[in-house]
Amino acid sequence: MRTTGIVGAGNVGANAAFFLAERNVGPVIARDIEEGRATGKLLDIMEAAPLGRYHFPLRGTDSEAEVLESDVLLIAAGATRAAGASRESLFAENSALISELAGKLKRFPGVVVVATEPVDAMVTLLVREAGLDSKKVMGLGGCLDVARMRFCIARELGCAVEDVDAMAVGRHDSDIIIPLAYCKVSGIPVEHLLAADTCRALAEEVRGAGGQIVEQSGRNAAFYAPAAVAADVVEAVVRDSGRMLSVSSVLDGQLDARGVALSLPAMIGADGVSRILEPKLSDEERKRFAASATAVAKLIGKE
Repeated sequence: MRTTGIVGAGNVGANAAFFLAERNVGPVIARDIEEGRATGKLLDIMEAAPLGRYHFPLRGTDSEAEVLESDVLLIAAGATRAAGASRESLFAENSALISELAGKLKRFPGVVVVATEPVDAMVTLLVREAGLDSKKVMGLGGCLDVARMRFCIARELGCAVEDVDAMAVGRHDSDIIIPLAYCKVSGIPVEHLLAADTCRALAEEVRGAGGQIVEQSGRNAAFYAPAAVAADVVEAVVRDSGRMLSVSSVLDGQLDARGVALSLPAMIGADGVSRILEPKLSDEERKRFAASATAVAKLIGKE
């Protein structure tokens, strides 16, 4: 059974470990820069094992080398958003962390899942500086926006969330693209069920969801949903499931984007991204996708 290593045992990292335990995905080992933090948090989770019927061990360690020996690595370390701050404002601090990790991952043979913000820039930077195969590095990206859009549609209609499908592409930020043509309820386009203005309002709600959570909760950033999404992506890798998830990966000409990470639907398995799909977008959506690519390139200094 493949082991998942988690770098960072803060809110996202620790809760991702919890979701992985609840799903019985496999062994988990986590490490945090704060000594003892990961050990204590994962011990707390494991003490619920008799109730949750966890089949695999979870443990913390203060050894970075031990975590980096994992088969699948989830990077959940770094600064998080404060009220009023943008994801881009985290770039300077978190890029230093990713660059440091990149030096230690140059020969990493497994798959890396990135949750650190701004995720598209962090994925791009990690692939570039570690020299890793771009198919083996992916960020949460659009997966979180998809989950939020599915929830919003289900809430509006009063239907079961599992019957709702959605898509999100581009940069995981306030300009994420949510093509309504691909948002459906039991196969029925959501535009046939809700007024156009309502559909657009729901998409706008999703774009601002991260900031809304920060403002309303009074804490630094969302973490329950991001942790659940991180666990979902890791599970797809560990189980070699072939799931189609909107992850952020470095593109090589898809929708005319190259050399930067953006979210597109991708098939996820044991070796990472095996296939990237190119949905048909409107002319306006294509322009916004191109603008997303330019924004990521500028942020990391490629343009």
